[in-house]
Parts: sequence; C-alpha cells; structure tokens
Amino acid sequence: MSFKNHHPAPPRSLCAHLASALVLVLAAWLISGCASLPDGLAGPPAKALRASSDTALGRMALAARPDPDLSGFRLMPGGDNALNTRLELARRAERTLDVQYYHIENDETGRYFLRTLRDAALRGVRVRLLMDDLYTSGEDALLLGLAATPNLELRLFNPFPAGRSSMARRFGASLFNFDRVQRRMHNKLFIADGAMAVAGGRNIGNQYFTRTTGENFIDLDTFVTGALLPRLGALFDQYWNSPYVVPVQAIVKSDATREELAARFESLTGPDTTPPPPAPAPNDLLGYAPMQGELRAGRLGLIWTRGEAYADSPERVVGKTASYGGVPLLDVDSVRYNVTEQMRRARSEISITSPYLVPGRGGLEVMQEVHARGVKMSLVTNSLAATDEPLVHTAYRRYRADMMRLGVELYELSTERTRTSVRLGLLGSSIGRLHAKSAVIDRRILFIGSMNFDPRSDMLNTEIGLFIQSPEMAQQVLKLVDVLKQQGAYRLQFAADGRSLEWVGGPPGRQVVLTEEPDSTFWSRIMLELLAPLTPESVL
Repeated sequence: MSFKNHHPAPPRSLCAHLASALVLVLAAWLISGCASLPDGLAGPPAKALRASSDTALGRMALAARPDPDLSGFRLMPGGDNALNTRLELARRAERTLDVQYYHIENDETGRYFLRTLRDAALRGVRVRLLMDDLYTSGEDALLLGLAATPNLELRLFNPFPAGRSSMARRFGASLFNFDRVQRRMHNKLFIADGAMAVAGGRNIGNQYFTRTTGENFIDLDTFVTGALLPRLGALFDQYWNSPYVVPVQAIVKSDATREELAARFESLTGPDTTPPPPAPAPNDLLGYAPMQGELRAGRLGLIWTRGEAYADSPERVVGKTASYGGVPLLDVDSVRYNVTEQMRRARSEISITSPYLVPGRGGLEVMQEVHARGVKMSLVTNSLAATDEPLVHTAYRRYRADMMRLGVELYELSTERTRTSVRLGLLGSSIGRLHAKSAVIDRRILFIGSMNFDPRSDMLNTEIGLFIQSPEMAQQVLKLVDVLKQQGAYRLQFAADGRSLEWVGGPPGRQVVLTEEPDSTFWSRIMLELLAPLTPESVL
C-alpha cells in the first residue's frame, strides 16, 4: 500500500511546489541526524495475560470452549457490528486490553474508540495500545493526552523523531532514512482479557465502519476465542517488546503536567466532537445478530474449529530477513509465505479478495503452477474508480492480461453497482471500496488478515493473518464474494481482438459490456497512462 495524505494541502502553483521541495531537501540535509531513530528508547518489556476465570470474559470463553484444542470464530462483514464488538469487549474488560493498529483516524470513530480505551484504563484495566506512526502527524496532543491516563501505555512502531506536524515535514526530515520510514506495521489486532479477540482487515475510522456519507470500505473481521488466544497474545508481545517500538513520551516532549494533558484529551474527545456510534443493525449479511447480545447474555454461538495465526517479524523495519550462515532462508513464519504455501497445495479452487492486487512475477509463477494442475482461480479487487490508491492500480493493470491468460477469473468492484445493490446495502448505506483481504482454498481453508496481495505487504509492511480450517466459514466468505461479483463488480474478458479488455456486469439477459475502465473519467484514465511508466512497483 502506498502512502496517503489524509490532510491534503490546498493547491499551489508549480513554482511554489518546486520551491517547497528544495526547502525540504535542504532541511533534510541539515537535520537528517535528528530524524534517525536513537537507540535505547524502547519501553520496559511486558507480557500478555491469559484468559482466566477471574474475569467475566474469561469465564464465558472457558465455558463456551468444547475442546481445548479448538478456537471459536464468527465472521463480521458489517462495519457497525465489527465496531460495536470492539467497544463491547473494551467496556467488559476487567484486566487487560492489548490493541494494535496501523491507523486510528482522528475522526468520530477513532476518537470514540480511544476514549473507550481511556475509560477502561480509568477502571483499572491495563491498556497497551500499539500504533504505527505513519498517520499520526499533527496529533501529538491527542496521543500525549491519552498516554497521560493511569494504567494506559501508548507505544509507536518505527516512529518519526522529527517533523511531526505534517506528513511532508516528516518525510522531508527523514529523506536520508527513507528505507526505514517506508517500512510500516500494517497489523490489526484487538485482545480483551486474553480471552476474546478481533482480527481482520479493518483500521479504526469512519470509513471502515460505514459511518461516512461518502464511499465506505467493504471489509471483513473475525471474532475469535479459545485455543488461538495465547498465540495472538504472543504475537502482540513480539511487537510490544521490540526495540523498534517506542513509548510516545520518548518521541514527543511536552512541558504540560499529566493533569493538563488529560484535560486536553477530554476536550478533544468530548461529546461535542465525538458522538457515540449508532446501534448496530439487527442482522448482518450472513444473518448474524450483533455480538453484544451474546456477550450480555453470557452465551456464545460460534463456529469451533482449528486455526493458526502468523505475523511478520517487526525486524522488517531494518530489512532483516531469516538467514543461516549468511544464506537467506524462507521466512516460514511470514504471512505471505503461508498464504502462498496454501495456494500451492490447492487441489480444486482458490478465491481471493484484495483491495490492492499486484502479483509480481513471483505471484504469476504461483498462478501458472496451480493453473497447470487444473486449479480454478478467482480474484476480486478494486476498479480504477473504486480504489483509493490509483498508483497501485497502474501496477495492477500491468498484470491483468497475463492473469487472464492463465485462466484467472478477474472481477473489479464498481462504485456505481455497489450503490444500487439491495443485498450490499446491508453492509452500509454508502459503500463503494473494497478493503477486505481474504483467501479461500478448496472451500475448506480460510485466510483472513491484514495482508494485501502486493509488493508492499510482501516486502515492506508487517502483517498478521489467521488460517481457519472450516468449510462452513469458507462457504460464508464465498457467499459474500459471490454477492460482490454478482451485484457489485464487473467481470473482465478479452474483446474479439483477443487483446483489448472488456468489463461485463449485470444479470443474465441484461448484461452491460464496457470497453473503458468502469465509472472512471476521461481525465483519470489519461493521468493513469501518464503515471504508469513512472510508477515503480517496489514502493507501492
């Protein structure tokens, strides 16, 4: 995933842009030493707590488990239920909350989420909050105010020590440390009392929980409890105790007292700016009622099965890979390795959803390998109009024809089709962008996590992913994917000349065939043509 500026500057003339660039380069040269991450800033080590009958969530989890080797899961395709589940777990936690996110937006959802964590800490819950530092520019007052809460510690992954007021200043100050600062923690994980967790593709912000009037994300999380929780806690600890994870107070200095910082947080997240989210819908697209009802009743109706969890090493921040005697080794604990191995073992079919899809030559080789064995493969991704990363789309389209020649069924999500879909309306009143990352292998193994199928997730970002052995859950995801294909996407095909592409959408007998990128404008397509030759895949 490439870098996005969520707070764009107003338009300026070309000369002004060039002058600013020169100033940033000069500033970077002068203060580049300040932008290096000093040693010895890591906080004291700590360990995740295991589920215990001493807490209500622990008792519920232990009572629900039919077998000590099994984990309980429930998919959460609806953003309202996914947010409500996190908030309910935070409100019911009694001992500990371990929370890890790539991006917590400074909007109504993000602030309410942080305020809920603050309230848990004030009740005596040990809160460990780990955030990637990329999207925290200009938010130091909010973060320091939260970190002033007793029982709550906030740490930043691979932080920017200088230029913290804006994204441009951060990267300008880190010009000579670009290889380090482009490596980000993309993980998403929420654990309550060591007993229950939420993992999947969602960051924390309005768009991820269908709370905006614009184009919200179609995403997917899973609730999990049981045997997998100690493993998830250990993966969280691997990051929390990493030397590349630093307490926010070690990076951001303030002369304000703890009381003043806490009062500032209270003001920034008060009811005038941070209203509570609306109640979740009675049922989601899979027919599930909100988890809050079962949590309140103390009874969990879940799918119990075997699962595994993997996360990339936080040492990716310095480009470190596994080796023996100086010889590079395959990173068998990485998310990408395990997804690829499951694909290679497929016998009949593979279904993948990824908002950013750039297979690279290695990905094409895997597709060619499974195609030669007769394995069917289907991919759903964003169209040019639906993506929030048009530069990634320039790289993706280089591989479209090659993937289709290997027999891959390729679908692109349409913003217009999702708006008019009755069934997709259950995901939210205004949707249009895919953000879910999943894979279903042979209708029996489900991958769900934070990993996109692109070079950034493969080489630069750290990711987390769950592998669930469940034909029932695999079928549920395939049902969601089928709804996307039929009511929200266009299927790609070759035109009569065998080279040009066409986009086909609509029900049988009333299908529409397009010869241009769906829902896109002439100027967006022209810009794509101009940018495509200049876009290196390695940094997308």
